Amino acid sequence: MLVGVCDFPGDYAFPPSGYGGIERWLWAVAEGARAAGARAAGARAAGARAAGADVHLLGPLWRDDLAPEWTRRPVRLEDLEPGSRAARELRATGYDLLIVGHEYPTLPASHRTRELLDCDVATFQHHPGFQHAADSFDGVRDRLYCYSPEMLERYAVHRPIAEQAVHLGLNETEPPSAPGRDLVWVGRIDEDKAPHLAVRAAQILGRRIRLVGPVFDESYVRNHAALLTAEHVEWVGEVGGAAKTAAFRDASVFVYTYARTYVEAGAAVFGESLRAGTPIPASPGAKARVPRLPCATAPAPSPSPTPKKTTRAPPTPWQRPSAAPNPSTTPTSSR
Repeated sequence: MLVGVCDFPGDYAFPPSGYGGIERWLWAVAEGARAAGARAAGARAAGARAAGADVHLLGPLWRDDLAPEWTRRPVRLEDLEPGSRAARELRATGYDLLIVGHEYPTLPASHRTRELLDCDVATFQHHPGFQHAADSFDGVRDRLYCYSPEMLERYAVHRPIAEQAVHLGLNETEPPSAPGRDLVWVGRIDEDKAPHLAVRAAQILGRRIRLVGPVFDESYVRNHAALLTAEHVEWVGEVGGAAKTAAFRDASVFVYTYARTYVEAGAAVFGESLRAGTPIPASPGAKARVPRLPCATAPAPSPSPTPKKTTRAPPTPWQRPSAAPNPSTTPTSSR
């Protein structure tokens, strides 16, 4: 399978060294697809096929200092002109799947690109308020992935597929676990992410806390200045790469917060913290959403007099479902 992972016009590099949710997700998918391709190639050809042969990085914003095994093609899909040499070359490459940012499938140019390249398109919904065109997804060749039940409900008309969000930045290799100290909060500092709640919790517990991340809303910081500038708070600022990974590893506990009115689209910091070996406190409430590690043992199902219908596991972003659901026979609650 040949996968193209596409950049888009934005403020962060591809891949970013610190923040940029969609950019980090695209890089994680590129790394994952490449690793899957390498394993499959090894099984077929005893490792003779190069690891990077199954993934191309499409677009002009991908870093030019990436490892040489990455294939970069600085072409922006929405800029392709039908019949042009660039369009013909891209079609002749024979992509099976394009991974794109969540806004791309709604662009008018995306329909032209799909017809030109005749391949699958997949994306992950990173923003809870973005509105897609009605014909952006069909659930099979054009797929939308969502993280939470709230996001699945919001985008139900587009037949979303439930999937956990995995993010990865540049030079964020998994570190060896180490005993940490204090608490840490990581993210963008604004009203939606509400780090003042973490600061208040640390204050109640008599613990120190480090705030790691860029300030997105100065007025929010001013409104909560008494808490955010308290003596038990250390401001680290925006960091990336190994320094960001170390911020997770060096803490005893990672604290996650968000405002009551905010709908979480990804919560990828859970994975970042767990990769660094740092635990996360979680509420046992009915609406708590905590990712399960692949090695975790699932709890035994409750006894039920009526056997439940088994369902096929949802595909990963680089796997196509075997058949499209029939909207006339598929109940909304099962999408």
